[in-house]
Amino acid sequence: MTAGVRAACVIGWPIGHSRSPLIHNYWLKRYGIPGEYRSEAVPPDQFRAFVQSLAAHGYVGANVTVPHKEAALAASQPDDRARVIGAANTLWLDGGMLRSTNTDVEGFLNNLDACAPGWDRGLRKTVILGAGGAARAVVYALLERRIDHIVVANRSEGRAEALHERFGARVHPARWDERNAALDEAALVVNTTTLGMPGQPELALDIGRLPGHAIVADLVYWPLLTPLIRAARARALRTADGLGMLMHQAVGGFTLWFGKEPEVTAELRALLETDLSLPQAHRSE
Repeated sequence: MTAGVRAACVIGWPIGHSRSPLIHNYWLKRYGIPGEYRSEAVPPDQFRAFVQSLAAHGYVGANVTVPHKEAALAASQPDDRARVIGAANTLWLDGGMLRSTNTDVEGFLNNLDACAPGWDRGLRKTVILGAGGAARAVVYALLERRIDHIVVANRSEGRAEALHERFGARVHPARWDERNAALDEAALVVNTTTLGMPGQPELALDIGRLPGHAIVADLVYWPLLTPLIRAARARALRTADGLGMLMHQAVGGFTLWFGKEPEVTAELRALLETDLSLPQAHRSE
């Protein structure tokens, strides 16, 4: 790293799928900020040591992706939001102290606000598929918008029950085989699982049970047009894809590390869509 240049990174295992370097380096160039953003493949058994020596590695902060979000919380001083969610995705150094937050919350909300303005007006029932770190951030976000009835369906019942225990009576755990029945009268369904990604099974979901005003959100962004989003658009339902959330969640970290609040633009989205359309061997790492 060049002297005087601030640097940040994204940490995951594996990490080759991440488009975060493309986003942050685009913003650095656009705003003329002397900085660098890289990816770091760090296995779970080395994660804590790596993040606790970020400065030694030349970094002022980092994004954290799977499978490290819960470990990031334990290795840092989290803010109230990250502590309640139980997972952190953004780290920064503050006078030598490693602090953390979870920007998936505003990433999810700001993307929905952009894709489906007024989506939360009168919304009574939401169905969330999955119960991991991303699901916890989504539940927190929905509670922040005062959504009354949130059904969480997960393949492991215990993890869905844990969200009920963490967030309270407005969260209702459901068995995975109950997910289709749960769609009745749901105005929003959110996929937080990896189902639909390359190498993963498709998400089997009967979206024909959703009302015509429902919104479908998928946190998966590769492929950009997931089977779930495709099926929703075939029914003319409003959708919010994972690429939008990826861009919006990146804003908070960039602001912390580089001192400039960046804008999510059509140009940035077009750049990412082009990158995601390339054969896998030529994708940005």
